[in-house]
Amino acid sequence: MVFAAVASAAASPLPAFSLTKSPCMSDGLAKEHTQSAMVSLPSSHKWRMVIAYDGTKFAGWQYQQSPPTIQCLIEDALTRATKLCRKELCLVGASRTDAGVHAWGQVAHFVTPFMFDSLDTLHAALNGLLPQEIRVREISPVQPQFHARFSTTSKTYHYKIYNHAIMDPFRCLFAYHTHNDRLGNPVKEIFCLDIVETVINYAQCKQSTISRKYTSKLHLQGAVLQLEVEGSGFLFRQVRNMVALLLQIGREALPADVVPQIISARDRKELAKVALSAPPHGLCLMSVNYNSDILEPPQGCPPSSFGRTHSVSKCKLPFY
Repeated sequence: MVFAAVASAAASPLPAFSLTKSPCMSDGLAKEHTQSAMVSLPSSHKWRMVIAYDGTKFAGWQYQQSPPTIQCLIEDALTRATKLCRKELCLVGASRTDAGVHAWGQVAHFVTPFMFDSLDTLHAALNGLLPQEIRVREISPVQPQFHARFSTTSKTYHYKIYNHAIMDPFRCLFAYHTHNDRLGNPVKEIFCLDIVETVINYAQCKQSTISRKYTSKLHLQGAVLQLEVEGSGFLFRQVRNMVALLLQIGREALPADVVPQIISARDRKELAKVALSAPPHGLCLMSVNYNSDILEPPQGCPPSSFGRTHSVSKCKLPFY
């Protein structure tokens, strides 16, 4: 029941900037990559992308004018690769991650009025245009009814804590550093918890319920504590609030019975009185999950692209 209580207040939206071409990609190469063969069709076609990014220097996912956001950069790359404007592309992400939050399995969809002969060329073009902190891992055709956000069945987040006196410099951008000598056994496993939200429709004076299910685990890997949370939906900064509260209890700064008190209060302000959000850089969106039938590709579409692979058949050395 610890995890049901931990959700935080909303925050202000975050902005974004225009894409600049990757310095390692020449104009000629960019032009070659963007000349993917296309067949014009009267209806639109929908495409799903799986995206990974280091969110350190970006202001989150959601599109804004400035400073940089992930959605803005991907839209600019798509615009250059497809010659379509952002209103035509209709790019939608599954999760609006906050500033500084990372992702390994963010999902987004976009539409085009034409069919691609091959997705490999588009895939290479996007990764050539995007900064190195953002990578499209997969592009796939999907059914018209697929929606990156509303078709989800669950999402999985990981939050990493580095629990040692000295921070590992190779982990400092992806784990929250804290040290606690009194944390004897930090391994906790919450098998499952159900949360029921009550939604009142004042227009019809009816009451309905929305059920959200979470499965949470906390693992110890050397000095790294990793909280894994999978749920059908999350409130704003919920995972970071869960981490902050657990750390306070682990440090013995708060008694364990504060959790049922927060739950019974049914007021998120009560949580804010005892624990703030953990920093964003320890959080990573690992996967967004869907029913398999919604991911079935339509007939006549090109196969999914997972990136081109290159092999060397012969290697001639001058001294042999």
